[in-house]
Amino acid sequence: MGLIRGYDTETLQEIVDRTEAYERLAEVRSQRSFPAQLEQVWLLKVLGEMAEALDISEHTVRLARMSGTRKDLLHARILHASVNQLRGAYTSAETELTTCIEEAEGQGWPRIAALAYSHRGKTRYDAGDYNGARADFKRELFMRQELGADDTQLEQAMSFIEAAERRRSAIA
Repeated sequence: MGLIRGYDTETLQEIVDRTEAYERLAEVRSQRSFPAQLEQVWLLKVLGEMAEALDISEHTVRLARMSGTRKDLLHARILHASVNQLRGAYTSAETELTTCIEEAEGQGWPRIAALAYSHRGKTRYDAGDYNGARADFKRELFMRQELGADDTQLEQAMSFIEAAERRRSAIA
């Protein structure tokens, strides 16, 4: 998403220009395409509008199940899990992301698997499982390296690993 200005070093959440995000939300709110609905969920999530983000994310999962591809369904489920993560439903989010990882890896879709590892790492991080978070972020970094990701994506994954290590050291 072009609205991301960076990531908070403590929460690992996206930093966005809220004005731009609300303007973009106003643009896509009336659109009913699957990608537009996924974007709405993401925008609502980063803006902290969790109830509406959850409602629309559940709708996108149903829509993808009925008329989308398996990749569409995985993207919808990953986004749905990330909303649950921010709502504090860590077990639900982690379980959903684990099944997404298994399916993406089983289908040979490493980009989707890397995305799911990143989100599961964030979920584990928020839940206080810093070893699990670190392992997921390392797996994401390895996969992104294998995919030839740009330096920005690799640095982001490395910063997530460092954050998990800092938190792990702080409680040790």
